[in-house]
Amino acid sequence: MSITTIRTDGLEASVDSAGAQLMSLRLEGVEYLWQGDPTWWPRRAPVLFPIVGNLRDGRAESAQGEVRLGRHGLARGLEHAIERAEADSVTYDLRSTPETRERYPFDFELEMTYRLAGGALEQRFVVTNTGKVTLPYVVGGHPAFNVPLAAGESFSDYRLEFARPWTCSSPVLEPESGLWDRGRKVPLLEDADVLPLSRELLAHDALLLADVPGRTVTLAGPAGHGVRVDFDGFDYLGVWSAANDAPFVAIEPWRGPSTFADADDVFEHKPGMDFLEPQESSEYWFRIIPF
Repeated sequence: MSITTIRTDGLEASVDSAGAQLMSLRLEGVEYLWQGDPTWWPRRAPVLFPIVGNLRDGRAESAQGEVRLGRHGLARGLEHAIERAEADSVTYDLRSTPETRERYPFDFELEMTYRLAGGALEQRFVVTNTGKVTLPYVVGGHPAFNVPLAAGESFSDYRLEFARPWTCSSPVLEPESGLWDRGRKVPLLEDADVLPLSRELLAHDALLLADVPGRTVTLAGPAGHGVRVDFDGFDYLGVWSAANDAPFVAIEPWRGPSTFADADDVFEHKPGMDFLEPQESSEYWFRIIPF
């Protein structure tokens, strides 16, 4: 593992080759990214591939045989090779191996680029099918941010702001299976554009939002500081904080969520699944703008 730091115009980010995980995001010396205190959650911003969330009992059947993956897939637990590094960007490369094929029987290349520009950190995924059969997969981000950001503030001083008023609810995440129960809903917004944060709001673990207006959300605090996340191309947004009053909130752009409790266990049927034919590539990005 090795840490690479990139900088431009008062904005600085550090990324670890272990998991290609963002480790720090600082604006004018202020740390915005959760720093992985194991009291609550030891990770910071893992890369999610080739699944987001859970499969039922960690298993599914695919056209190529059994898939056996833990929560959020395999990319977050592997070393990513540094492909290139510049002052304001760094790119990592992860390729399938005999070991990955034992759990996920497909050939792939995952390229992760972090780039600073215009006051934002862009996190870009490029997935390539390096095999001879159709590649099914999902990608997602999982950055967590310090809440509160400043002394004297509290968790409940913060809010999520959306591009326009809308109405939404979230299915309930089953605590043991990690699957979404579409038969149980948590109401969130009724023709409103601001969702105040509270511990009660996240009492059911994560929230799942679909088709967020403008594919953008802002986490804002009482002093006017926070982060905006723009995620064009991601149909789902996860919002999560750990139990026992964890001082962070994860804002997670996802191409697809965990398996639904009432769905089958065919890997290709997983919600939000993308497919690439041999030698095809697709790219996805989201931006984090601290302020």
